[in-house]
Amino acid sequence: MADLITVEDPADPCLRDYTGLTDVELRRKREPAEGLFIAEGEKVIRRAKDAGYEMRSMLLSAKWVDVMRDVIDELPAPVYAVSPELAEQVTGYHVHRGALASMQRKPLPTPDDLLQSARRVVVMESVNDHTNIGAIFRSAAALGMDAVLLSPDCADPLYRRSVKVSMGAVFAVPYARLDSWPKSLESVREAGFGLLALTPDEKAKPLDEVAPHRMDRVALMLGAEGDGLSTQALVAADEWVRIPMAHGVDSLNVGAAAAVAFYAVATGRPQT
Repeated sequence: MADLITVEDPADPCLRDYTGLTDVELRRKREPAEGLFIAEGEKVIRRAKDAGYEMRSMLLSAKWVDVMRDVIDELPAPVYAVSPELAEQVTGYHVHRGALASMQRKPLPTPDDLLQSARRVVVMESVNDHTNIGAIFRSAAALGMDAVLLSPDCADPLYRRSVKVSMGAVFAVPYARLDSWPKSLESVREAGFGLLALTPDEKAKPLDEVAPHRMDRVALMLGAEGDGLSTQALVAADEWVRIPMAHGVDSLNVGAAAAVAFYAVATGRPQT
């Protein structure tokens, strides 16, 4: 059973994991280096726990203690009960969901480990917006993608905003980081995957024409919001594919485009 500890001093060192959560640069450096990430809200905390992440501690406002009682009783990690005002002082924002947990990261698998059993893979290049990362992971989980591969400069899927937007789907889809870009794409091809680059370029073929749902193994490549895939990534692809647009719209947000494309590569689609 966890210890329930009331904390009234925002400078108490036991709250260190939760300090400055709105300082993106600070958290980007601290969290991977210290092997932690922050889960926010009851559902996300429970999903992180169910996915096997070890809890370091929880930070709860009083009204959330009873809601999280079963988790408190089950786990040995300390639980810090604080007022909403103190939580805001520590974190830097009003914690609307009233529950935070500091979780221990797991070692990441290697790309080769994921590619052995996967058939539908997402490959992201330079996607640095945490909201987009979270949205893409949520769609990947919902639409049956098997794994995610990230270029070295992609944002952290376990950053608090990404986890929150994904509603914990970042725990459901395994991911790995490629160690070089775009050279590592060759290892994806060698594992038997067709590399499809999603781009609004007019030279790209419509997704339905390519019929990726009929392909045995597909790696769908997504680029950053605005810039899209780099020239190097496009050259490395086997095929350029696009989502046909109407009413003069030139492209979709990468999160929305990802959801459409994931459905197009899903193996459960009718074989038309």
